[in-house]
Amino acid sequence: MLYAIKIAARYLSASKAQTALLVVGVAAGVFVFIFMSALIGGLAEFILARTAGDMAHVTIEAEARLPARLAVPPGRVLWADQATRETATLRAAENFLPLIETLPGVKAVSPQIIGSGVLRRGGQAAQVSIVGLEPGRESAILDLARYRVAGSVRLGAGVVVLGKGLVEDLGLALNQSVVLQSSHGVTMRLTLGGIYEIGAGGADRRMAYVSLATARSLMVLPQGLSRIEIKLFDLYAADASAARLRGLTGLPAVSWTREGARLLEALRAQKQTGYFLKSFAMITIIIGVASSLMLSTYRRRPEIGIMRAMGASRRFVVGVFVLQGGLIGAMGGLLGAATGYGALLLFPTRENFRSGTLPMDITQGAYGLAITLTVLCAIAAAILPARAAARLDPVTAIGQ
Repeated sequence: MLYAIKIAARYLSASKAQTALLVVGVAAGVFVFIFMSALIGGLAEFILARTAGDMAHVTIEAEARLPARLAVPPGRVLWADQATRETATLRAAENFLPLIETLPGVKAVSPQIIGSGVLRRGGQAAQVSIVGLEPGRESAILDLARYRVAGSVRLGAGVVVLGKGLVEDLGLALNQSVVLQSSHGVTMRLTLGGIYEIGAGGADRRMAYVSLATARSLMVLPQGLSRIEIKLFDLYAADASAARLRGLTGLPAVSWTREGARLLEALRAQKQTGYFLKSFAMITIIIGVASSLMLSTYRRRPEIGIMRAMGASRRFVVGVFVLQGGLIGAMGGLLGAATGYGALLLFPTRENFRSGTLPMDITQGAYGLAITLTVLCAIAAAILPARAAARLDPVTAIGQ
């Protein structure tokens, strides 16, 4: 075995220019593999951070119910307004919060009370969606802290957090007082404690975040919740987690995939595209190594004939060329991985992704996988030339 390695290394060193060119070619393929892995992985992370990363993966929400039907005399018409709907409430949901938080795969849980209302300042008014969050969990689902542009997103008694678009529409400033009136007719004077900017015009002009206790008063809801949002470590496990929650609690748990089917399909298509691109990089490596070793086999036919005449077995000859391919793969793989890692250091980290830049994720370069696949592909590419060399007739080969 050691003698075979020595001969393989000597073959490589005998033609340094050719070996160097082959190693560089393999390294280029590995570099492309790592670059594409980092780009596709980073792009997926960027998309998830801007979409599914800021939304609940599993939602438990009560459905609004119409009040009981009333008997109407013949010939009369009874008009029912949307405002006559009962407040949708999960009355016993709070009892299940400790259980939900301890389930495997659950990253964060956000109990909420939601409703609608009107925000007023002076003669200006705007319709808003009221969202009551538990203090300390303001960024459990939507990372309000990351989108904060002024003040604090910490919610408390008498505090409201609004989007930048809504603040500009009403001409508000930080720490100013506003009047919030709910659809139940309850009015409260609140202080603007924080301003956020998500970048989505609707959310920045529509949402009003208050504490859970404030929302209870506004929505006249002394007990129960309107909604529970759950974030998972693995968003692709949302369907299984929702089914498990329904079985354990009996609550109407719904996965994000029901409404986000198109996003899920796009992410899967992106992943498949990445597999194709990386496969092409590996095929390039196989073709390059195989063609070079076929040329090496042809050039060294007399030497192979001498080895066979001196008693070298076909297995030994095959081993020499397979080792030669493995050494090329190892050298090219290490060089390509090092070059790829160095190039990715020039890009911002995952935490610093910004619009307009390539979302490269250095942690998803798949360096070990790239080196392993390169060595295996190089060995596989060497098998055909090795078998061709082993089948040479010693006398014919020496005569050449």
